[in-house]
Formats: sequence, structure tokens, C-alpha cells
Amino acid sequence: MHPKHLQIKNFTYDLPEDKIAKYPLPERDLSKLLIYREGKIENAIYRNISEYIPENSLLIFNNTKVILARLFFYTSTGVKIEIFCLEPAGENKDMASVMSRTNSVRWNCMIGRASKWKEKILEHKTDNFILSAEIIDRTSDAFVIEFNWTPEQLSFAEILDQAGMMPIPPYLKRDSEEIDLNRYQTLYAKQEGSVAAPTAGLHFAQTIFEKLKAKNISKEEVTLHVGAGTFKPVKSETMQEHEMHAEVIDVRRETIQNILDSLQQNIIAVGTTSLRTIESLYWMGVKAKLNLEFSLEDLEIKQWDAYELSNKETAADALQSLLIWMKKNDLSRLICKTQIMIVPPYQLKIANALITNFHQPNSTLLLLVAAVVSDDWKNIYMHALKNDFRFLSYGDGSLLFGK
Repeated sequence: MHPKHLQIKNFTYDLPEDKIAKYPLPERDLSKLLIYREGKIENAIYRNISEYIPENSLLIFNNTKVILARLFFYTSTGVKIEIFCLEPAGENKDMASVMSRTNSVRWNCMIGRASKWKEKILEHKTDNFILSAEIIDRTSDAFVIEFNWTPEQLSFAEILDQAGMMPIPPYLKRDSEEIDLNRYQTLYAKQEGSVAAPTAGLHFAQTIFEKLKAKNISKEEVTLHVGAGTFKPVKSETMQEHEMHAEVIDVRRETIQNILDSLQQNIIAVGTTSLRTIESLYWMGVKAKLNLEFSLEDLEIKQWDAYELSNKETAADALQSLLIWMKKNDLSRLICKTQIMIVPPYQLKIANALITNFHQPNSTLLLLVAAVVSDDWKNIYMHALKNDFRFLSYGDGSLLFGK
């Protein structure tokens, strides 16, 4: 069956409010860990995850960093307006260059209480700068906001660091607090650009990395900037009516080569975003093999590409073709958008296993889990609920070996 015809009612479950973790545990690596392998479920804790990962495996981490994307302004009548920065407006996909911009930027944003914004320009003043915001345009699902500031030499990253607030998930139903600045960020976060954390990585403490290294388990980093679309529930009856969110990936040529060289070992994606990234690389390679003259835009992965392109190429062939294409185009980094939809009956092309948290009912993330473990997702989630696992971003996690 084509995934367009998947019935969403088959991918739901009852998630009681008291199962949602509102805050992180005192220590990252003391979260519970569910192990699923060959139909069997086992309980563990993250601190011991290395015991369940085969020697010589390669772990893929998403090193994106959450930006303080929530900004607050006040109208002349004292009405509080929230601007939630989603992504840069325009064609520049290199988030590092966007964040380093000075003087002015344009972003696609959501606006809280937008109907109360009557003035042309709103200002946010601090002791160090004055930030102004003006609505320039409106798209189907966002406002285009132009931000300007003085002193002009400050970067937008510096502006957000001083004026912004951590964009914790809406289902936590609380304002962000001091603890979130540290704990809603992975220890290895480097590349600024996400508005949501790659939450599987929140559990990894230095002690875990030391144990992995002792077992000759290596790691690689990719970047996928997580958008607010990750929280978007599937509201349609079938997947055909759901528009998958697109996100920017940034992967070094050396990383792709390392993945290619490691295909005979277990390759484990730490988080759904890492999985989406490396599986997208396969399909980009398929496209590159089809036509080495393709542009970078041609290589972007659309929502249904994984079900409508030929999948006869091996992972090795696809990655090799992608590397040849990158060399031909003199690219050391691959920066482009992916809208890949990983849902049943998708078969993993590069990853063998997934480390991930427990996701919301009726979400594309739950459908992704179902693609990895098939119908056993129901047994996994029922086991987690019965055994008091904590759910969602600050919750416990799982190590799922693919079927």
C-alpha cells in the first residue's frame, strides 16, 4: 500500500497528562531506556546504553543548537506580543551565515496576539541594544518579519542570546525557566538554528561517551535544524492530505565518506532528526546517480520521493554517487532541504537502529517509529505506559533495532 493511503487512526494511543515529563530528571543519563530487539522488550537506564550497542558501531548525532527563538515586544498600549522565529526568510540555507548577520535580518515567524499589533514597528529595548520588528509580508502559515537593531555591529545570534527565550515545547504548558537553558540543549550542540531540541540526545552525558569510546563505538555528527513543524500533528484522515515539514540539513563530505566506510557495521541514529538526515542522503545519492548534472535544488528530497524513486541502488552505490556529485560540484558540505516522510512501509536504507524518545499520538514521529519496528510500536508504547516511562521531550527513551 502506498503510504498516501495510511489511515492515521491506526497510529494513535491514549497518552495521559501525568505521563508527560514536565521537567528533566536531575541527571541526564538516569532516564529509563527501553531496549527493543527482535520483538523482545527489556528495561534499562541510559547510563548503561553502551552495553546494548554492538562493538564497532557508528552512532550518528545531530549537533544542532536550539536558538532562543521567542521574542517579546509591547505595543504603545502595553499589549504583549510574542514573535516566534521559525526560520530565515529567503533562499540562504546556511544558518551559520544567517545567525552571524549584523544590522538586519528577515525571518518567517509566528506571532502571538497578531491582531493586537496595530503599529508599523514594535521595539524591544535593553541596556545594550534597541531591536525593532516590522511585518513585511505574510505567507500561508507565517509572517515575514524584518528585524533591525542598533548597535549595528551586533550579530543576530547575540541579539537572540540577550533578548530571546528558550522555545520549550507547547505541550509542557509552562513558561521556560532557568533549567531549560541548559537541559533543553544537548552537550554536543554546536550549530545554531533549531527551534526544538533533538531530544534523544538530551540523555547523553559525558560518562556515556566515555563508555562508548571504551567499547570502540565511534560517532559522527550531522546537522538538521529542527523546525516547529516537528510538533505538527497529522489532522487528516490519511497521509495524502498531510504536508510534511521541510528542514535544512548540513552534512560534511567527510561524514558521508565515513558513513559509506561503516556500512558493514551497525549504524545507529541518535534521534529521529539524525535518522531523517542519513536516510535523506541515500535518496540524494539515488538522484545524483540518475543525473550527475542535477543542481543542488534538484537533489532536495520531497515528501513522497522515498516511495516514488527507484530504490534498487545499494546504500554504498547511492552514497558513492552522492560523493562523486559533491566532488564534481566542488562542495565540501551538503546544505539543502529535506521533506522526507518516513512512515510504513518504509525500509531503512542506512540506519540499523534508532535511539529516540516516546512521541505524541497522531504524529509523524510516531509514524517514523512504526516504520522502524512495524506493528510492534503498539507493544513498545503499551509497555512504556505500564512501566511508568516518562513521555515526550523531557521523558525517557528507547533503543530500537529495526526489523
